[in-house]
Amino acid sequence: MSGQDPRLGLTVTHRRYVPYAHAHYAGNLVDGAYALGLFGDVATEVCIRTDGDEGLFAGYSDVRFAAPVRAGDVVEVTARVSRVGSRSRTLELSCVVVCRGRPDKGESAAEVLDPPVVAVTATGTVVVPTPA
Repeated sequence: MSGQDPRLGLTVTHRRYVPYAHAHYAGNLVDGAYALGLFGDVATEVCIRTDGDEGLFAGYSDVRFAAPVRAGDVVEVTARVSRVGSRSRTLELSCVVVCRGRPDKGESAAEVLDPPVVAVTATGTVVVPTPA
């Protein structure tokens, strides 16, 4: 086999507004599982792009919660393929807050964060069916 697997380095990014209905704790914080659910969504698109199948999330080897995610945020969730096995793919995942609501400045006030805030990172493994 010559050269590097073309699936390595494939990157998929989703952006999502975090609705107030997902606030779970004081200060409009959402629970950590919210980011993990978004990781599942972006991983599904990676599997579709690399293997033509939605695949299955097998697990995480590392999850770090570095900063809060709040209702009213806009988050950018990214998955990058870092390893390709015969049926498994290792993904480097991140959830970054790019915009944040500012209720202290008004009911609908918000701002773009510059720089964005890295909220959650993880390494995950997905599996896909054996090729026919």
